[in-house]
Amino acid sequence: MKKWIYRPHIEGNASRQAHADLPEGTVERELGKEGFFGPATHMYHPRPPTGWKSWEGPLRPRAFDCVRIKPHGHSPWDAALLLHNAALRMRFWTCRESMDHLARNADGDELLFVHNGSGELYCDYGHLAIEAGDYIVLPRSTMWRIDCAAPMQMLLIEATNSSYTLPDKGLVGEHAIFDPAMLDLPRIDDAFKAQQQGAAAARDWAVRIKRRNEVSTVVYPYNPLDAIGWHGSLHPVRINVRDIRPLMSHRFHLPPSAHTTFVAGRFVVCTFTPRPFETDPGAIKVPFFHNNDDFDEVIFYHAGDFFSRDNIHPGMITLHPCGFTHGPHPKALGRMLQQTKPGTDEYAVMIDARDALDIDEAATAAEFHDYHRSWQQK
Repeated sequence: MKKWIYRPHIEGNASRQAHADLPEGTVERELGKEGFFGPATHMYHPRPPTGWKSWEGPLRPRAFDCVRIKPHGHSPWDAALLLHNAALRMRFWTCRESMDHLARNADGDELLFVHNGSGELYCDYGHLAIEAGDYIVLPRSTMWRIDCAAPMQMLLIEATNSSYTLPDKGLVGEHAIFDPAMLDLPRIDDAFKAQQQGAAAARDWAVRIKRRNEVSTVVYPYNPLDAIGWHGSLHPVRINVRDIRPLMSHRFHLPPSAHTTFVAGRFVVCTFTPRPFETDPGAIKVPFFHNNDDFDEVIFYHAGDFFSRDNIHPGMITLHPCGFTHGPHPKALGRMLQQTKPGTDEYAVMIDARDALDIDEAATAAEFHDYHRSWQQK
């Protein structure tokens, strides 16, 4: 356990309660450690701390439009690499037709998030029907393929040399956010048994294995997804964002870490789902300005009305690297204390990465280059 240098102190005109009862005419800025889990200080400013006039240099907020990324091939190893570091590889994949081979990731667990479309996933463990809004966790080296009737778009998040686990839910207990009983598992059902039979099952099957970001191909003279049964506690799981029940407080705006869905070695995956706005008159009702200086923050916008952002549509990604303050856009800030509707209407996937992320060519080619100007008052 870390022994932080810790002595709570109030200086000047400040609120005693974070995210509520701000001094009149001020906005709040949080300076925190360890992604909202460590010590923090709350500053109160007369102007938004995002009121910059100009920006030079490589560090800046970034936005990318995945809708503009052209599909390449029908294998997950053809997917466009967007962001990466030693612990994480984030790709965007348009699966235009059913896979004629099996994929296997030997570099780490794979998390699939289905943005559009639906299909059937077959893997070592059986069959799962998948659709928009599904998370599918595939343990490292699972063999799998997807059958799709129409193109599917997916965000692929690799936990490089690591595993996905569930977050520690602390005082609220194991059944908060989602009960583990809500996790669906692959089944050895009729659909799985059917793909083990007939001419398609008798042909050669290629397994494309990714290891150290290079792909090797192993060919079988039969379909290797031929299990007749299994037992154990290692297996893929699926949950849909509709089944996630967010933590809420009507008197206090909770930080993004309250919405953690999966935890990997050097990053976490959080999910934003619709929820009521805070009702306490003094509580802020938008994300607070913050310096999340131990993490790079990535958000993939899946569906709905993204209440803290302007000019963002489904399929876009924002990257807020550590080193500067970020928070709501001006239009959202105008509703800091009073909203015009009872709750949020958004689904988004957030990744907090402990190590700096590199931006790859596919993301740069789909970048909205003036995103850093979007905080400037019109």
